[in-house]
Amino acid sequence: MKLIVAGQDAATPGEFAELALGFGIDAELFTGSETESPEEMRARLDAARDILRDLDPPAARFASALMRKAERRRALTWRAAA
Repeated sequence: MKLIVAGQDAATPGEFAELALGFGIDAELFTGSETESPEEMRARLDAARDILRDLDPPAARFASALMRKAERRRALTWRAAA
């Protein structure tokens, strides 16, 4: 399926949000990566929370949703591994 917003192709969810909502968010800052250590995750989440406070409301809601989804995904992965 191809995502087109305002006549432009969106190749990633981040590009879609930028085109549709008018802001660019570094999704990895709010979702993390598979290879980050617990220390890296704590530092990333601290930075993400600081940035979240500075975002305008629509961007903050989108970033918060990214964080919640990533946390649920990690919880499901940990349960499956147990």
